[in-house]
Amino acid sequence: MSNTENSQPPRVVILATEGQPRPYNLAEIEALADVTVTDAAGLPHAARGADILFLWDFFSSALREAWPHADSLKWAHVAAAGVDAMMFDELRDSGVLVTNAHGTFDRPIAEFVLASILAHDKQLHLSKKLQQQSVWQHRELTRTEGSSALVVGTGGIGRATARLLRAVGMEVRGVGRTARQDDEDFGTVYQSADLAEHAGRADHVVLIAPLTEQTRHMLDAGVLAAMKPSAHLINVGRGALVDEQALIQALRNGQIAAASLDVFSEEPVPASHPFWGMENVHMSAHMCGDVIGWRDALARQFQDNLERWISGGQLNNVVNKERGYVSVS
Repeated sequence: MSNTENSQPPRVVILATEGQPRPYNLAEIEALADVTVTDAAGLPHAARGADILFLWDFFSSALREAWPHADSLKWAHVAAAGVDAMMFDELRDSGVLVTNAHGTFDRPIAEFVLASILAHDKQLHLSKKLQQQSVWQHRELTRTEGSSALVVGTGGIGRATARLLRAVGMEVRGVGRTARQDDEDFGTVYQSADLAEHAGRADHVVLIAPLTEQTRHMLDAGVLAAMKPSAHLINVGRGALVDEQALIQALRNGQIAAASLDVFSEEPVPASHPFWGMENVHMSAHMCGDVIGWRDALARQFQDNLERWISGGQLNNVVNKERGYVSVS
């Protein structure tokens, strides 16, 4: 049975920003639904009577302000793996379904994590700096095979990362909500509450967990103090998973060796932020999963779910709103 009433096409609102490319398949979506494209300022008006909200502007929190006007909303889809930016208590408590871009970024982010590890072990950042200074300096590098990684976050992206790191001979363990043995991708999974106890065994600590109130600042001064002085932190999850002030001190004091950061508490990172000038911090602009064609994949993912909605099928990638991720991961 269709999710639409009286065989009328569903009303879909697409939230976008000025200058943002529109979904490549907008005409196809418009053939399926009554579509309005709006920005954050226009969302309260556009949300009245809308059945579906497509957050093409995936970092927007505009739904919170528009919520009193979203009187018919049944489903919200965010074109991102993380849903923390758009989540709020009223949405959590409502019957509105939330879906996300689960699966789209798994392998690209896993590749980025591996690249970060290899760049660290093979001193590629230093080699580039020496090249720019016309300095020939022979050095001994670190073997990646046999080193250990602790992957914090055992959803789809974490699992893709674990499989790829194991493929190059690394020893991988996981950290998740529930401790378990014999996991097909991680082997051993430790409980999140015990992160400090196990972080000290890893050469590379990889943060991929969703951002929730439970995971905010989960990598704090205590966890950093437990890590090896030679340890390398990689954050491809959310900036707020890390207590950045504690990380700055740990890097300055030699508590850990380096950090490769793709996400930050404030984005874009202010020019005055200490990270910019730190030799042992390697930064990228929240782009670890954005491989060529990523926007088209996100647009097609929404269209596929819209077709399911219209035909009465079960939606893919339904998010557990309390936990902030797809429950089947």
